[in-house]
Amino acid sequence: MLDVAVIEEAAAAEASLDPIRSRILAAVVEPGSAAMLAVRLELPRQKVNYHLKELERHGLVELAEERRKGNVTERVYRATAASYVISPIALAAVSPDPARSPDQLSARWLLALGARLVQEVGTLLTGASRARKRVASFGLDAEVRFASAADRTAFADQLAQTVATLVSRYHDESATGGRSHRVVVGLHQIPDARTHNNAPEEGQD
Repeated sequence: MLDVAVIEEAAAAEASLDPIRSRILAAVVEPGSAAMLAVRLELPRQKVNYHLKELERHGLVELAEERRKGNVTERVYRATAASYVISPIALAAVSPDPARSPDQLSARWLLALGARLVQEVGTLLTGASRARKRVASFGLDAEVRFASAADRTAFADQLAQTVATLVSRYHDESATGGRSHRVVVGLHQIPDARTHNNAPEEGQD
């Protein structure tokens, strides 16, 4: 089972977003038959069996084993991943394009960058999974609390200068056999999960 699987097909995305099927996906991280899942989820076995077949058809669950019980064969399923991410490719016609209106101070542009990140890394993961290879990548996650908006602006300016310096130092357009990599750096407020008051500061969109 994969830690994370990327859903790229619209039909598979639709299947995963169905409320009952999403519950089944969460439950079948631990392998189970339709009868077992029906007990766990308190749903009719026939309904669970129908949704399992649909999830299997879209590659979201797979047959783990078959158990013989008298004259009946029990099919045990498991999720193909512990969690799923829906790629913007699934909504290709309306997916955001960062090139459309680049603006370092726009939250919507940052969201478009994030969508492209999911799409590109998802494509790499899908290809690597088929080839049974790993994806060379690097991630950095940090939290910083600013005393003022001025400090935040100064931090962003210095960060942009530092990244630009590193890119100019290592970027080699003429490198034979070189591979292009994308660097994405974002800065945003952290929504407060404890309250419903997640309004951003003025000036953000």
